[in-house]
Amino acid sequence: MSAPFRTRADGIDLFVRLTPKSAMDRLEGPETTADGRSHLKARVRAVPENGAANRALERLVAKALGVAASAVSIVAGGTARLKTVRVLGDPAALAKRIDTLGTPAP
Repeated sequence: MSAPFRTRADGIDLFVRLTPKSAMDRLEGPETTADGRSHLKARVRAVPENGAANRALERLVAKALGVAASAVSIVAGGTARLKTVRVLGDPAALAKRIDTLGTPAP
């Protein structure tokens, strides 16, 4: 399975499948599509109107990865379920945090 992100010099591009109008805001583990691409599953309570769900996703990712909200932005898939979210910061540290998302604590 491929990683649900791609490293960049100034951070990472995180691949996410967003489900709006969920019961709670949360990031789940990675999932692989039929074509072999991997992405994180995300759920937000916000509705997909006027960018509300996208803003909720940006806040959720920032909180989960421990970065400022201003360091997170959606760079592709603004109106689609599959999105690319750019996170600025140390790529190695961000990749390590992503690997722990969706795994239960021991």
